[in-house]
Amino acid sequence: MAAVTTSTERSLNKLAIVGVLIVTVIFLAPIYWIASTAFKPRNLATTIPPTVMFQPEISPFVKLFTKRSQLRTAPTPEQYAAAPWWERLVFDGGEKVVRSGRGEVQWSGYPSRFMNSLIVAITSTVLAVGMGTFTAYGFSRFKVKGEADLLFFILSTRMLPPVVVAIPMFLMYRVVGLNDTHWGLIILYTAFNLSFSVWLMKGFMDEIPKEYEEAALVDGYTRMEAFFKIVLPEAATGIAATAVFCFITAWNEYAFALIMTNRRAQTAPPFIPSQVGSGLPDWTVIAAGTFLFLLPVAIFTFLLRNHLLRGMSFGAIRK
Repeated sequence: MAAVTTSTERSLNKLAIVGVLIVTVIFLAPIYWIASTAFKPRNLATTIPPTVMFQPEISPFVKLFTKRSQLRTAPTPEQYAAAPWWERLVFDGGEKVVRSGRGEVQWSGYPSRFMNSLIVAITSTVLAVGMGTFTAYGFSRFKVKGEADLLFFILSTRMLPPVVVAIPMFLMYRVVGLNDTHWGLIILYTAFNLSFSVWLMKGFMDEIPKEYEEAALVDGYTRMEAFFKIVLPEAATGIAATAVFCFITAWNEYAFALIMTNRRAQTAPPFIPSQVGSGLPDWTVIAAGTFLFLLPVAIFTFLLRNHLLRGMSFGAIRK
């Protein structure tokens, strides 16, 4: 009987390993296709069957930054002088002609959109995680009247998909002048990530023993000192995990960025597919833009990997 059980367990383990490998291949296949296409010559991008062995090229990345954008509004000298430094190469979605020893180069709109994505995603993540941490600490440590109702109300902001509220928000933003601005997107992304941040951080705060703070208060710490010197270091894993999820959500968001922005504050997600156009698209350039767009999330997650692994098991040892 034991031999039969052992044989069955081995078979199940093999099936589990095969299943994990299949799922891994399914998830990694699009990433491999994007990465390989980004370094292919254009004539090999759409071959069937796909070309696996090829001589890598960086020309798609050169084209990505020098390709003429579909938006060709030239800035006036006054507009160019008043523009931020990252928009002086690509002003308001147009191009600036840069003269060099090899002639004239037309800079595309990708650098500006990529920088917009960084500004919006990083700022909204810092705001959402910061406010969410303070709010979660209040719910975790103090008795709040109607706490369950308040937490449900906070969570309800995630129940509607962004596309449902995009049009009303567009009309409101048009009145207050926040359309096509960085702060317009930052406010929206912060609001949508705040509920997730509060709920996730409350779980981490509940796992931190209150005795730590009580001991600090006995030693003469104020409540704020105990929070910053005792609670925050203990909640570092939770803050890191929450920051990763909030950053990924803001970085990949498409609906709000498509509807609420046009040129000045447009981010990379709506800009990259807009380069397909009506003619024959250069898939190598689009793949290069997508590949670069994936790097910040991958790097951010890699740097916080230790915190993420500890955060997944946070509280298991304490209990």
